[in-house]
Amino acid sequence: MPLALIALAIGAFGIGTTEFVIMGLLPRIADDYGVSIPSAGLLVTGYALGVVVGAPLMTALGTRISRKTMLMLLMGLFTAGNLLSAFAPSFPVMLAGRIVTSLAHGAFFGIGSVVAADLVAPQKKAGAIATMFTGLTVANIVGVPLGTFVGQAVGWRATFAGVAALGVLGLLGIARLVPAMPRAEGAHLRRELTAFRNPQVLLAMAMTVLGFGGVFAAITYIAPMMTNVTGYAEGSVTWLLVLFGVGMFLGNLLGGRYADRKLMPMLYTTLGGLAVVLALFTLTAHNKVAAAVTVLLVGALGFATVPPLQKRVLDQAHGAPTLASAVNIGAFNLGNALAAWLGGMVIAGGLGYTAPNWVGAVLAGSALLLALWSAALERRTPGQVTAAAAPAAAPVPAHH
Repeated sequence: MPLALIALAIGAFGIGTTEFVIMGLLPRIADDYGVSIPSAGLLVTGYALGVVVGAPLMTALGTRISRKTMLMLLMGLFTAGNLLSAFAPSFPVMLAGRIVTSLAHGAFFGIGSVVAADLVAPQKKAGAIATMFTGLTVANIVGVPLGTFVGQAVGWRATFAGVAALGVLGLLGIARLVPAMPRAEGAHLRRELTAFRNPQVLLAMAMTVLGFGGVFAAITYIAPMMTNVTGYAEGSVTWLLVLFGVGMFLGNLLGGRYADRKLMPMLYTTLGGLAVVLALFTLTAHNKVAAAVTVLLVGALGFATVPPLQKRVLDQAHGAPTLASAVNIGAFNLGNALAAWLGGMVIAGGLGYTAPNWVGAVLAGSALLLALWSAALERRTPGQVTAAAAPAAAPVPAHH
């Protein structure tokens, strides 16, 4: 694997840390600004919505410059947003800092996925994408617990200053290690938009929203579920989230490896497994050991879908992949926001803290049905070849 992938993984580590560390620091931030916890929750919601809007917006703005230059600009924006958060004198300024940071998120992963795939041979593309996403998964194992510890020991502002420093490191790494890749010939917004005429691209994005949404339906409410139903102490939730991060790390590696061999069968296995495990979580949540194992499996099966889904979008949007790739990152966050809202609704409806697991199981099962439909459509359309059907060593042909 090229060294340039390490630079992309460092950027991904910083982004993953800033996205998830906020959840452990919300009470401190709310106290400092004198706002309620639900109001402080806008820092999470605002970030997720910023990713959804920022992914296509920033990618569209970047179609006229090289991908390397755009990645460096995005890391600069990410650094500025975290510095603004670190020194924000008021809550509205803090929220603005979070939104500025989020604008870099989707476009960085979207453009980074295209760059990562272009750095390696065709049969290693999903593995390269997985290597970049390793930064995001390691952030949940190392960055988030460390950031939470620093925030509680020294103050939350120090955490965001530290993440800004990671942004500078990522920027320097990209400047030094990512090769100057020429702008794709004829790359302009109109051409990038043509990818969305392909129903397979839209189906892959819908799988992303529903499949990863299934994970977030359960994980968003892991703290109340583990403390009120399973009987864990509040302090144990951090370690359960680390376990979830370990699952994400393992799932990402497996997803990248097997998606390069058999992409669609990999998706059937992971989405089907995720639906079953989430349904079982309703029962395993009543036992400490079983619940911990389930948290690990949800992370592993959930993140094993990421490299294949991202590669599926790149394959189907062949010739104009950059915007589609970035919008698919927005789709992950749209799934997160949708699932968290649905999970909250079933809890508010009096169905209990394990009810979001059923919501997650239904979402993951729906994603599996879309995957089967997508494959059926592909078989029905003669002359269409994707990476899933192509010989291992052959380049991915243009998809019309």
